[in-house]
Amino acid sequence: MPHRPRIPSPGRRTVLRGSLLVPAAALPAAASSAPALALAGRPEAAWGVQVGSVTASSALVWVRSDRPARMLVETSATESFRRARSWYGPLIGPGSDFTGTTPLYGLPAGEQVHYRVTLADLGDPRRTGKPVYGTFRTAPARRRDGVRFLWSGDIAGQGWGINPDIDGYRVYEEMRRLDPDFFLCSGDTVYADGPLQPSVTLPDGRIWRNVMTEEKAKVAETLDEYRGNFRYNLLDRNFRRFNAQVPSVVQWDDHEVLNNWYPGQILDDARYTEKNVDILAARSARAFHEYFPVSTPHGSARRSRMYRAVHHGPLLDVFVLDMRSHRNRNSPNRQADDTTGILGAEQLRWLKRALAESRAVWKVIAADMPLGLVVPDGATDFEAVAQGDPGVPLGRELQIAELLRFIKHRKVTGTLWLTADVHYTSAQHYAPERAAFKDFAPFWEFVSGPLAAGGFPANALDGTFGPDRVFVRAPDRANVSPMESPQFYGEVEIDGDSADLTVRLRAEGGAVLFTKVLRPGRTGQ
Repeated sequence: MPHRPRIPSPGRRTVLRGSLLVPAAALPAAASSAPALALAGRPEAAWGVQVGSVTASSALVWVRSDRPARMLVETSATESFRRARSWYGPLIGPGSDFTGTTPLYGLPAGEQVHYRVTLADLGDPRRTGKPVYGTFRTAPARRRDGVRFLWSGDIAGQGWGINPDIDGYRVYEEMRRLDPDFFLCSGDTVYADGPLQPSVTLPDGRIWRNVMTEEKAKVAETLDEYRGNFRYNLLDRNFRRFNAQVPSVVQWDDHEVLNNWYPGQILDDARYTEKNVDILAARSARAFHEYFPVSTPHGSARRSRMYRAVHHGPLLDVFVLDMRSHRNRNSPNRQADDTTGILGAEQLRWLKRALAESRAVWKVIAADMPLGLVVPDGATDFEAVAQGDPGVPLGRELQIAELLRFIKHRKVTGTLWLTADVHYTSAQHYAPERAAFKDFAPFWEFVSGPLAAGGFPANALDGTFGPDRVFVRAPDRANVSPMESPQFYGEVEIDGDSADLTVRLRAEGGAVLFTKVLRPGRTGQ
């Protein structure tokens, strides 16, 4: 993008200061469910920093303390922090598991912002801990600046956690070096239903070792156990370094609570003493909001709402869906009338309105589940939209058909779908001439992941919306470990001059597996 001012990558000193406060070998000892309330020394923030909800003028900074403390933030245009601006943050205590966020306003658009977070002792504000450093870019105000971001999902799943023998979540260091504007995490940010074992023997005889914590030794049920699952990923130094440099847009799917859950579900699972999934989901949602810097659209009264729009300059709007909290129960999914679907009626109305009102050139629909890939739930039920019947829309397909029809008739241009969930990478093109349902404009769906979980073979396609699998890279057996198969992530780059959007499906190790260039304002590409 020739006219984009290439903001230098944050200095190594800044990133290291912000992420290597605790040696990797010592981190498991720091993983207790709650810090002690009476500790010697000064407040510490060994879990690093994060930034989310970034716009052209604002952002939300996150930190976790080891004790009650006051959060203080300074921002500057330079690493030297000359002419720094100070932000007085909240009191951090046990009610939020010692996490806190501070909103930043009045930031310059399209610029690199350096920040540092200091924790002050509540009893003596002069006693402060070592600052924790981070940096991020605000969204551009000018179209010519362009946009570049990454996406993926699925972290610490299927028994594969932080393995010190392979430097933990090493793919995060690879993604950090690409220095994207932000990262879209497409769900399964944790596997609260997936306990880890200290070691696993691979098919070739090698031993996989997991960093272990108390909360990762069983399924999560209590609030503290869910908190411990979100905290687990922060034990990885690559993860913390990434957070200190790259803002995140985060959504959830099922494993934040438990596999294939839906509202109103009552469990028949001996591992759980709490059988009411709505109770478990509420606990997970609270921990989710404590451990990610996410601005909730309707404030504290509705903290559990996950769907929202993220505006990233004139070229890009990201519509973050919640295909979990408002769905109907999993079933054979072949009912001829379905107003609840996978989004719920209220979220569908919001999405239609938001898409129609968007003035961005590109409108990314960030889905936590794929559209035309068949995802079973047991022998007879289905977990996602498709159910394997290639005919007219049935079940949850009815709601998606309604949305696709709306996009066509309202002439909403520049839509594409990004997702993760299925633990491989692929590109599907949907077109009415191949479909049983024909009242929609052609579009693309791109799949990536996992980042740190088991790989799985490709899912079957459902022909209702006419998908053509243009590219796929997937293992040939289930639950292939990250030591046996590369992890996957995707890259989206929008050129500031032409507004062309380029999607690259990437594999850990740097390989670009597939590239597709989309032109603005066109359909059926």
